Amino acid sequence: MYIEEQYQNNDPKAIRDFIQQNSFGILINQTEGKPWGTHIPLELEYNPEGKEVLYGHIAKANPQSAALQNGATVLAIFNGPHHYISSSWYDHENVPTWNYIAVHIYGTIRLIEGDELLFSLKKLVDKYEATSENPTKIENLSAKTMRQVNGITAFEISIDQIQAVHKLSQNRDDKNHSAIIEKLENQNRPNAISIAREMRKNRK
Repeated sequence: MYIEEQYQNNDPKAIRDFIQQNSFGILINQTEGKPWGTHIPLELEYNPEGKEVLYGHIAKANPQSAALQNGATVLAIFNGPHHYISSSWYDHENVPTWNYIAVHIYGTIRLIEGDELLFSLKKLVDKYEATSENPTKIENLSAKTMRQVNGITAFEISIDQIQAVHKLSQNRDDKNHSAIIEKLENQNRPNAISIAREMRKNRK
């Protein structure tokens, strides 16, 4: 991913928090001779060796599954808030642009099964069931229901490279930066408000 230097995010904690908060990503590889993407949760965790990795799984019926072999290279994309920035918000003539936050992770696949697979599923379910009134637990599901696990390909992604961008009008002076935030907040849209909040935080 091309990132201008002023928009690079080099804060490991901020990147980690972003991935955990925006974990529904896109897994991309080469499948049947063309780029292939699948939208799935990709959970940032520590593996048994203490290394930070991504865990995920896809259906075996998905053609991408056949290309997910040990040692294969993949790209995981995580998208965050984004919003159009009108140049009419500036005190000078310029072009419109787009503010956004995203992380790309290049990594290497290792297929997992057995207890490792169940561990990754348990972590995933426990995370998203935490606010449920009657949370589902993997360990409480029947053997019949758990047979569906045979229909997935589960994997660990060893992280080789992280590219993180937070394009938040860092190139604008204080007056125009504040004006952009005000206009975004007046949009009263979740993405606009989120970007405004990130702009304030980043400026500090």
